[in-house]
Amino acid sequence: MPGKARPAERYVGLISGTSMDGIDAVVVDFASERPIVLAALTHPFDERLRRSLDALRHDPDCFPVAELGALDAALGDRFAEAALAAIDAAGLASADVAALGSHGQTVVHHAEARPPFTLQIGDPHRIAAQTGITTVADFRRADLAAGGQGAPLAPLLHEQLFRSETECRAVINLGGIANVTLLAPDKPVIGFDTGPANCFLDWWFRSHHDAGRFDAGGRWAASGKSDSGWLEALMSDPYFHRPAPKSTGIEYFSPGWLKERLPSWAESRPADIQATLAELSVKSLAEALQAASPTPVERVIVCGGGAANFHLIERLGDNLGGIPITDSDTFGLPADHVEGVLFAWLARQRMTNSRLATASVTGAERSVLLGVIHEA
Repeated sequence: MPGKARPAERYVGLISGTSMDGIDAVVVDFASERPIVLAALTHPFDERLRRSLDALRHDPDCFPVAELGALDAALGDRFAEAALAAIDAAGLASADVAALGSHGQTVVHHAEARPPFTLQIGDPHRIAAQTGITTVADFRRADLAAGGQGAPLAPLLHEQLFRSETECRAVINLGGIANVTLLAPDKPVIGFDTGPANCFLDWWFRSHHDAGRFDAGGRWAASGKSDSGWLEALMSDPYFHRPAPKSTGIEYFSPGWLKERLPSWAESRPADIQATLAELSVKSLAEALQAASPTPVERVIVCGGGAANFHLIERLGDNLGGIPITDSDTFGLPADHVEGVLFAWLARQRMTNSRLATASVTGAERSVLLGVIHEA
C-alpha cells in the first residue's frame, strides 16, 4: 500500500520497571527520521502476580527457585499479552511487526559482584511463541561480559534523540531508579544511575495509604518538611560518592535499606519522611550531575514516570539552580514511553547486527551486540 511503512520498520518495545505493577508496551515506527509511537499502553499485573513480585522484591535471596521459574513463565505470558494488546491498539497484526524487544523484569543486578551478574525474567521463548514475532531479550549480560555495568542502556537512545551540536544537555530518567545522560557537544555520551528516584517514595506511600500505588503529583511529599539531619545521614551512603560508570537497582536501594535508616520519629511524622525521600532523590541526582558534567548543563530533559511528579520536578529545579527543565514530550516523545521505545530501538539494532559502543556509559571494554534473538 503506497505510503504505508514496511513491516521491517515497525518494532514493539516491552519493559516492566521497578514499580513492578505492570508492563509498558509500545509499537514504534522507525520509517521516519525520528521514531513515531503508533500505540502505547500499560498492561497491569493481576493482584496475585503483583504479590509474587512484591515478595521477590522484598527478599530475592530467599525467594524459592521453583517459584522463580514459575514466575518467569507467567511473566512471559503477560509480556506476550501486552505486546498483542499494543499491536491491536495500533491497528496492526503480528505480521506487520519486524521484531519485539523485551527488557523483562529485573530480579537482581549486581554489577560490582565478582563475577558480576544480572537477571531479568519474563521468558522470551513464550513471548515469541505466543505472539508469532521474533523476540530480542537479555540485553544486559553481553555488556557485563565485556567488562561493563550492563546498565543504564537508555543513554544509547538519548544520544540518538536529544543530542545538540550547540547546547550541553542532560537527560534524566525518573523511574524507580534515576539515571542521567550527559550530552555535551563534541564529547562522548556519559550515562549512569544516580540512585533512587521513585522507589522509596512509592514504598513509603504504600506503607501509609490503603489506596494507590504512588504519591500522585508528589502532593503528600509537598505537605511535609524535609529533615536536613536525616537527609545528610542518607547521603553518606557510599554509592552516592562512587564515580561513574556505575549502576544500581532496587535490590540495593531496597525497602530493607530504608528500614535500617528510618529515624525514631518516622511514624509520628510520615509526611516529613516522604518529603525527605523526595529531597534525597533530587539532591543525589543534582550533585552527581554537576560532578560528572564536562561542561555546565544548559538544559535538562526529563522522562519516565517521575516526570509527572510535580513536586519532584520543582525540587529538582531548585537543586539545579534554575537550569531550564522540560520533558521529552517537547521533543515529540512522550515521557512515559521513552523506555519502551528504547527496547524497540535496541531490538532493531540487534536484528541488524549493529554493535553498540557502550564504553563511555557502562565502561565496557569493546563494542557489543546487545540482546539475544529468539525466533518465533
